[in-house]
Amino acid sequence: MILVVDDDPDIRKVLTLLLRETYTVAEAPDGQAALRYIETHPETDLVVLDVMMPGMDGFETCDRIRALSNVPILFLTAKSAEADLLSAYRSGGDDFLSKPFSQGEFLAKVSSLLRRYRQYRGKPGAALAIEGLEVDLSARSVKSAGKDVALTDTEFSILEHLLKNRGKTVTAAELYEAVWQERFLPGSGNTVMVHVLNLRRKIEENPSNPRIIRTVWGKGYQID
Repeated sequence: MILVVDDDPDIRKVLTLLLRETYTVAEAPDGQAALRYIETHPETDLVVLDVMMPGMDGFETCDRIRALSNVPILFLTAKSAEADLLSAYRSGGDDFLSKPFSQGEFLAKVSSLLRRYRQYRGKPGAALAIEGLEVDLSARSVKSAGKDVALTDTEFSILEHLLKNRGKTVTAAELYEAVWQERFLPGSGNTVMVHVLNLRRKIEENPSNPRIIRTVWGKGYQID
């Protein structure tokens, strides 16, 4: 189930036609409608979300969806400035496409996000504990001091990959290709950095002085 959120009915129609050959698709014309849909359809597997919408823009919509669900979110943006892309990730987005984009590029992003979501969500694993965190790889859940920590699918996948390579320094390129399942390109390092910062804000007692996910300067990230 994929939810397409865009205030332009023509764009919604085109994206829906592309997706309906393979997926079940619902549409929402604005952020408020998207939130109502997610509230009543928790089984949604992916949200395709436009950034530039009147009233509640895509960033705010994403942030509010994150209070309801960890569903993967693919941003569609007419802007390619680094600051705008970082805002997309900071608000909880998993990936983005800059307009204009090709049909093949769009469908490849959708397929990649769904494949990763299903692969990690269904992967068996044991529970792990580190620095007061309890990480259940099977349930894809995290607790800190006994309280649930809400991570996005991408944030959990980053934590899982680092845990499975515990004691080893994982480069940004390796982390990106393992989690996003795409080739590491210029700029991909910023994507990794922002998601790691978001993850630290949620799991570290002091994110500015992290004890769980360490930065190995010039090399990558490591969980000891």
